[in-house]
This record gives sequence, structure tokens and C-alpha cells, in this order.
Amino acid sequence: MIKSKLGVVLILVAALAFVGYNSVFAVSETKQVIVLQFGKVKRVVTSPGLNFKLPFVEQLISYDDRVLDLDPPNFEVLLTDKKRIIVDGFARFRISRPVVFFQRVRTEERLRDLFGKNMNSAMRRVIATVSLPQLLGPGRSTVMERIISEVAPQAETLGIKVLDVRVGRTDLPSQTSEAVFNRMRTEREREAREARAEGRELAQKIRALADKKRVVIQAEANRRADILRGEGEAGRTRILAEAYSRDPEFFYFYKSMQEYDENLNDKTTMVVNPNSSEFFRFFSSPLVDSQGRDPARVANDLLDK
Repeated sequence: MIKSKLGVVLILVAALAFVGYNSVFAVSETKQVIVLQFGKVKRVVTSPGLNFKLPFVEQLISYDDRVLDLDPPNFEVLLTDKKRIIVDGFARFRISRPVVFFQRVRTEERLRDLFGKNMNSAMRRVIATVSLPQLLGPGRSTVMERIISEVAPQAETLGIKVLDVRVGRTDLPSQTSEAVFNRMRTEREREAREARAEGRELAQKIRALADKKRVVIQAEANRRADILRGEGEAGRTRILAEAYSRDPEFFYFYKSMQEYDENLNDKTTMVVNPNSSEFFRFFSSPLVDSQGRDPARVANDLLDK
């Protein structure tokens, strides 16, 4: 009898514990909870802490209360400057109205599929109205604001609030990239050809100027050399004339000795009948001048003067 009562008590305690466990739920700082009763929304709990519900009657649906990311698939768009690019966009949002979110979307996975397509459509419509410099330059923020204004009304109907929309990166399609690369290479090759042509033209100008300077310098040097040569010849002639005027006989003797040295220095030279030639008269005549003077002594006298 006692054992049966103890078993009933234990069953009652277990039942009460089970009911109590199913009557209490905790809400964390990062969550917001919808309490449903027979499929209908009874209330929304957003404050963290312990809360109570009717066991087995009320169910809980929990959603994240933090800022969430939405990264839909990339898409291709044609810009106003006829450039085709691949856009990788993403958005940040919060579930601002969990009841509406539960009624219209139910799950975050379905939201990413549904709203991701709509966001891509809005981005495609806005981006198609701008050029690539506007999308990548200072006007980028204005484009993002236009996209947010496009998607915000629909986001409100789904129970979310779009906080930010951004274009993560923009790439050119493979065919366009190759065409742009070829165009850039052609442009660089053209610039290289122009640079080489300008270099050759400049080199020709420098060489022509150098050749001109060389001709001028050489002509000036030749002119100066001719002047100096003329002055030297004039000085030589003057000196010889002075020497000849002092003693013509000795001058003739001196020139004859030079000619003998230049022309008779070869041991194989033969002289036939030198007495018959005026050129060889010093071979047979005594070494005195017309005035009976020794030429060597006359030469010393001239050197002393």
C-alpha cells in the first residue's frame, strides 16, 4: 500500500516537473520569440530573460535579432557606357517585425531566396542606368542609396529592414576581359611605337646637330691650321730670306749640303763625272767662298751673331 502511494507521488512530481519545464522558456539577448497558440500569434517576446507559456498549447518560434547578411548570387548587367560587368552585391538587414516575417516568409532560408532575387532585380535596374566610372567612383554612394530606396518598400512588407546595400566587387566577363586586355595591349604597343619613333627622330636630330658641330669645329680647326701653317711658312721664308741676304754664297753652300745629304746618302748611288755639273761643284772646288773665306768659319760667325 505504501509503495503504491509512493509511486503515485513520484508520478505526480514527475508530471509537475515536466509541465513546469514546458511552461518556462528563456529568451537570449540575440533572439526574439513569437508565442503561438493553435497556430495563431499570441504575443512577441523581445526582452531577454525567463518567460512563461501554456504547456502543450503554446508553441515558440525564434528569430535572430542581430544584423544579418544577405549575399545573393552574382549577376551580369550592361551599363550605360556599353560595358558589361558581373556584379557581386550583398545587403545587411534586421528582422524588424517578426510577426509579419512569420506570416509572409516563415524562415530565413526562404527570405534569402525570395528577397535575394528581388534585391538583384532592383540592383540591376539601378546599375543599368549608370556608367562604370559612376559605379566605381565618388558617385557609388548615391547608387547604393538608390538601390536601398528601391528595395526598402518590399523589405517592409516582408517584416525586415534593410540597413545597407553594397557592391562587393565588379568583374568583367571573360570575353570582355580578354577584349579589354587586347585593347590595352594594342594601345600600349601603339604608345611604344610612337615612343620609339620619337626616340629615333630625336636621335637623328642629335646626330645631325653633332655632325654640324663637328663640321664647324673641323672647318675652324682647318682654317686655324692653314693660318698657322701660312704664318709658319711666311716666317720660314722670312728667315731664309734674311739668311740669304746676309751671305748668299754660304746659303747656297748650306742648301747644297742638305741636298747632298738627302740624295747621296744611299751607298748604292753612283755619281758620274760630277765636275760637269754646277750641283756638284763643291766636290772639286776648295771649301772657300768667293771672298776666300772658309764656309765653316762663316757659319760659326753667323751663329755667333
